[in-house]
Amino acid sequence: MLTAAISFLLTAGGVAVAGLRAWRRRFLSATRWFAVALLPAGLYLTGLFPLASTIGREFADWAAKLVLDPRVWAGIVLLGVSAALLVTTRWVGRRGAVEAPAERPAAAGAAPERPAVAPAGQAPKTPGKQQKGKRDDGLGDFADIEEILRKRGI
Repeated sequence: MLTAAISFLLTAGGVAVAGLRAWRRRFLSATRWFAVALLPAGLYLTGLFPLASTIGREFADWAAKLVLDPRVWAGIVLLGVSAALLVTTRWVGRRGAVEAPAERPAAAGAAPERPAVAPAGQAPKTPGKQQKGKRDDGLGDFADIEEILRKRGI
């Protein structure tokens, strides 16, 4: 009975504050106050206050046992060791995955030796049967880029 009276008094007080906020034309704040004011009555009517009381008592009992019971401390140590092992294995697993080199398949053959850029003052060698700007070595598409680099002296 006392819980009901306190719940409804809190709700009435919150509604009064919400009314004052609305009277001052602060409607957003008034709506928030009204929403919070409805909580105590809603908690009482749904029966959650006795549940909260039971949870509070059980938590207090657990906290008292935590200080005085060695069995609880042993459980805390086991939980700590478990967490440390999980974190360590995760860290070692990631570290091993990064450091392990991935094996690559062997290349089809040796790459032909050719300079990346022709020396300054020399034109690239192009066979007579190909069109101008196309190269036999597969780099014909990069001729424009090569020319720009050569002009810049790179």
